[in-house]
Amino acid sequence: MPGQHTLRARTRERLGHRPHCRARRWVKCHVLGIAFLLRPMMMWPRLQDCLRTISSAAPETVSQGDEKAMSPASPSYEPVSTDAETSPRPWKRSWLRSFARTLLFATTVCFVALAIFEAGQWTTTVSTADGLAQLDAAVDEDAAVVLPTTTPTTTSSDPAMPTGKLSVGYFVNWGIYGRKFPPSLIPVQNLTHILYAFANIKGDTGEVFLSDTWADQEIHYPGDSWNDIGYNLYGNFKAIYKLKKANRHLKVLLSIGGWTYSPTFHPIVVNPALRSKFVASAIRLLEDNGLDGLDVDYEYPQTDAQARGYVDLLRELRQGLDAHAARKSIPYRYLLTIAAPCGPQNYQKLYVREMDRHLDFWNMMAYDFSGSWDQIANHQANLNGGPISASQSVNWYIAQGIPRAKIILGLPLYGRSFMNTQGPGTPFQGIGQGSWEQGVYDYRALPLPDSHVLRDEQTGASWSYNYQTKEMVSFDSEEVGWWKGRWIAQQGLGGSMFWELSGDKGQARDGMEAGPGKDPQPGRSLVGVVKDAMGELDKSPNWLRYEGSKFDNMRNGTI
Repeated sequence: MPGQHTLRARTRERLGHRPHCRARRWVKCHVLGIAFLLRPMMMWPRLQDCLRTISSAAPETVSQGDEKAMSPASPSYEPVSTDAETSPRPWKRSWLRSFARTLLFATTVCFVALAIFEAGQWTTTVSTADGLAQLDAAVDEDAAVVLPTTTPTTTSSDPAMPTGKLSVGYFVNWGIYGRKFPPSLIPVQNLTHILYAFANIKGDTGEVFLSDTWADQEIHYPGDSWNDIGYNLYGNFKAIYKLKKANRHLKVLLSIGGWTYSPTFHPIVVNPALRSKFVASAIRLLEDNGLDGLDVDYEYPQTDAQARGYVDLLRELRQGLDAHAARKSIPYRYLLTIAAPCGPQNYQKLYVREMDRHLDFWNMMAYDFSGSWDQIANHQANLNGGPISASQSVNWYIAQGIPRAKIILGLPLYGRSFMNTQGPGTPFQGIGQGSWEQGVYDYRALPLPDSHVLRDEQTGASWSYNYQTKEMVSFDSEEVGWWKGRWIAQQGLGGSMFWELSGDKGQARDGMEAGPGKDPQPGRSLVGVVKDAMGELDKSPNWLRYEGSKFDNMRNGTI
């Protein structure tokens, strides 16, 4: 499994040595040598028989009737019996032959066992310090800028098909503040991937950088020492890395962009120099912080040049990630995904077939179909029907050639409010208070008190409605979550995605502000409901070795 190679073994592999090949050659040479030495012993009894036969043989009288049988075309010879004193006994010849064969077999077994033992010792009794001295100390930024002209031929470039469904959740770094949602509350038992949101981008250089280094790398959580020696990683990334170690199926990707930071993408994707810096700096953040891949959230290309530049950026990211794995000589494929639009005005501008060549999966943002920007209240994440729907968007991507198994259906862990309305399909005036943003309520606070939950099986949608205040909130109830999970399984899609985890039910929030729109309501985790409906989750392992990290505890594996 990835991560079980010793440092010295991986270093020797970089220099062109393969420990398992050397072991095989060692065993083969010794076994053949022993066999060569023992072969004369096994042949000696038969050689003795032949010598005695030749020395004691005498011509026989052949009758005239037997001449045809003894013609040159069919020679036949019979050994002449010798004196009983000089003739080798059958039991003696058999004993010698059996002894030689037994000796050869026993010796071979011993040498093979010894070779296997020594080969195992050679690859497992290596000190970490000795191995690190032979590896590159770090992956510097200048080296990361240089991209190969072709994809490196390494095992990391071959995508492995998931063995089960994916359950992907966005973790937002601002969730640790008012929402009181630290990494320790992430429902790892219901997830396969975490998308860590968001890294920002410098528009003038293309550099990807962390948007909140205190939350990402510095905050000390319970159990973190203030007396550690060296330059060490703390914050959310350390806490999440510990989750990775305890849950080897859990992969973590850095999500870059998002709605707020997306305008910075526009000049970068069309500029090769800025793209190069983007790739180098993103991979540096991956290595420093112990991550498994990158997620690009570009909302959205507006021109054809930007759409083509988006393809170029993804291609260069894929090449950069594969080159990084090759430099480290590791058999791991770093993941590359995107947040994919579900609105026709956005996805029709994309070169999705070209993009798909470089992606591991597509996170479909199948929500925000309706909101405060509309004139008519409607469902914000309906599965079917309406001007926009999840099934309509998924079918479009499939028609463009995207494999079903690479499509991850997004679900909202929030609801959108419409005030002064009669319900779906009718006008509205204004939006509700919301939990943290006006008009948007966390799923954990829904349904609002004194509201009734309604559903539409044809559209695959649900909403709450207060008949007194005439407030409608469009959100996915547990029942709709189950419908969508079953639909994912029936359609053969890759899995589910959730924006974002702090909005889910299921965990107490110590110290969180109470009040209207924030008070939790009873119910199950929507992530858990969908997971149960989809079926077994993928168990492919994550990656844990980051010898190129700038942080001592990450580089030395002491977290």
